[in-house]
Amino acid sequence: MGSERMEMRKRQMSVQQESAAGGTAPAQQGQPGQANPRGSNACCFCWCCCCSCSWNEDRDDRNRKASYDVKEGTADCEDCPKPTLEEVRSWGQSFDKLMCCPAGRNSFRLFLRTEFSEENMLFWLACEEFSKETNKSVIEEKARVIYEDYISILSPKEVSLDSRVREAINRNMLEPTSHTFDDAQLQIYTLMQRDSYPRYMNSPAYKNLLNTLSEQSPES
Repeated sequence: MGSERMEMRKRQMSVQQESAAGGTAPAQQGQPGQANPRGSNACCFCWCCCCSCSWNEDRDDRNRKASYDVKEGTADCEDCPKPTLEEVRSWGQSFDKLMCCPAGRNSFRLFLRTEFSEENMLFWLACEEFSKETNKSVIEEKARVIYEDYISILSPKEVSLDSRVREAINRNMLEPTSHTFDDAQLQIYTLMQRDSYPRYMNSPAYKNLLNTLSEQSPES
């Protein structure tokens, strides 16, 4: 599994490099807010993992309260009705239509799990919830959890981001806002769209679902 995951990471990095060289990504998300960076002496955040601080002492307690992660080995997907044939067909029209449908996200997420890249969907979903938060203290708490779960180089669920986006997040974590992860979310969205979505559309998972619903449809 380790070698397959490493190969997946290499492919994702290649897609990101091509994306950076080929133009801008689709305007799916709003413009991120710009936090005012502070001096580098604000070491208590420790996002570069260069030192230890009291934040790590009760990290487990905070993660239990605020983590967006899911328990391994369960379906643990969004609650949604079974997709209709029309919905499943629409997923093939664009990635946007797939991601706008809860059932589509669930099916795509299960496919990503087979490719050992489920963390991309988990991160995107976490950012969607995070962007709706308005309470400053909650924003700071959840921003740290997302950072440790998906941005930190020490996390097994680290998502693949380019250096520009990663450095911007590190700066903005000094004073996080609901827009702190906007650029990263858009980059991961684009990565899934260009890298994983075409394979999903050609996968047995999607084709079998489409065929099953077609057979059950009164139109058949």
